[in-house]
Amino acid sequence: MHEMSLAQGIMDLVRESAVEKGIEQIKRIKLVIGKLSMAEPESLRFAFKIMATDNLFKGAILDIEEKEITCRCNNCQAIYAVQDVIERRCPRCRAIEAELVSGHELYVDWYEGE
Repeated sequence: MHEMSLAQGIMDLVRESAVEKGIEQIKRIKLVIGKLSMAEPESLRFAFKIMATDNLFKGAILDIEEKEITCRCNNCQAIYAVQDVIERRCPRCRAIEAELVSGHELYVDWYEGE
């Protein structure tokens, strides 16, 4: 389960920032995960809950925003959602050449603390 190492990485990143800012208690963390990131949101929430036992993270909430896979058509510039990257045909002009716009995200958007 690589979500344990992802949760640890998120906590390390937030911990480092919180120490720099003098924050002693994290209340909420907003994480953005693209559907292609290979991170399973529920498993990540579970891993975070298990690992968030020190005073800094105790009671913290992990909010996860899932980003759909979207493409931009190289022909007509339309932006559209796809179910997978294999079938990227543009629904407007039917071209098959498209650029991936979103879906690989995996980052901490923000966190709240005091």
